[in-house]
Amino acid sequence: MISRIQEQQIQAKLSDKKAIILFGPRQVGKTTLLKKLVTSLDKPSIWWNCDEPDIRRILTDPTSTELKNLIGSAKFLIIDEAQRVNNIGVTLKLIVDSIPSVKVIVTGSSSFDLANKINEPLTGRKWELMLFPFSVGELVKNHGLLEEKRLLEQRMIYGLYPDVVTTPGDQQEVLLELTNSYLYKDILSLENIQKPAKLERLVQALAFQIGQQISINELSQISGLDNHTVERYISLLEKAFIIFQLSPFSRNLRNEIKKSRKIYFYDVGVRNAVIKQFNPFQLRQDVGQLWENFILAERLKTLEYNRIASNKFFWRNHAQQEIDYLEERNGEIHAYEFKWNPKAKAKFSKSFTNEYRPTKTNVIHRDNYPSFILND
Repeated sequence: MISRIQEQQIQAKLSDKKAIILFGPRQVGKTTLLKKLVTSLDKPSIWWNCDEPDIRRILTDPTSTELKNLIGSAKFLIIDEAQRVNNIGVTLKLIVDSIPSVKVIVTGSSSFDLANKINEPLTGRKWELMLFPFSVGELVKNHGLLEEKRLLEQRMIYGLYPDVVTTPGDQQEVLLELTNSYLYKDILSLENIQKPAKLERLVQALAFQIGQQISINELSQISGLDNHTVERYISLLEKAFIIFQLSPFSRNLRNEIKKSRKIYFYDVGVRNAVIKQFNPFQLRQDVGQLWENFILAERLKTLEYNRIASNKFFWRNHAQQEIDYLEERNGEIHAYEFKWNPKAKAKFSKSFTNEYRPTKTNVIHRDNYPSFILND
């Protein structure tokens, strides 16, 4: 069992009255984490799986009396896959307010549905945590940094989903099953999308353009969707934890790019599965793109798990000068370039450094990356 960092966060929040909402993609181990947690609890608990139709009926518009009878003397209530329940936010508010003796822990695999249902009813009554595929930090704690560095190229091809990491030799088969069975499940079922083939073409187009500034017009032509639908699908893919975006950094200098954006995948293995490219490194033309995506996804995990608030951007101007990644924290700007080859040259634009005076400028490559993704 590989220990998850978020287990510590959950343990630290068990003693107060707020509900704990654990978001994350499908198949990243939310249920496994909570089952492990339950075995460590010294008080009675109840587990409700919302994939079960009767559980969904119970949690849809119940009265406080019904909930009290169902929960009884249990001190912990775990509600798994809560996005399947209509009006779940109102029900959770009812439990938190009327049964203060029970601690509620909820999982959900799609923020666009669950968050909309819980945010207003549970204002001030919840903690929100994210669980991603395994992080390099979690794996380093399990088997050491040296072993993880040896596996770096494999991680960049197959990613870090738990079933992928724990079934060496079957990674490709596991990834293809994951993308075919789970990748679009929430979007298709909850958003009633009528053209899944076009959605898949859009995801493939995004996979080929990781780390590049995207064009909605071009994506529309490739996918066969209109511009408005492309925008909507990109938003849904982000809220289903398949992709994330970087916006351009701008302080209104006339020559800066202001409206573009870059898109990355939360897991590079999923990205490679979408386009069915599992070639070894010596045969790949996209190593630089994969490195940028991999290292950014790992950085997001570090920031989330350490509860570090920061603004995240890229920078580019009309002279084609570019910086891969910026973090803005407490009024300071840290600028990073990502290069797979430690010997690759990287220059930080003088127009950027003179204007914004970054506190830090670093080139992150395969020799020095642990300090970037293992530390805050």
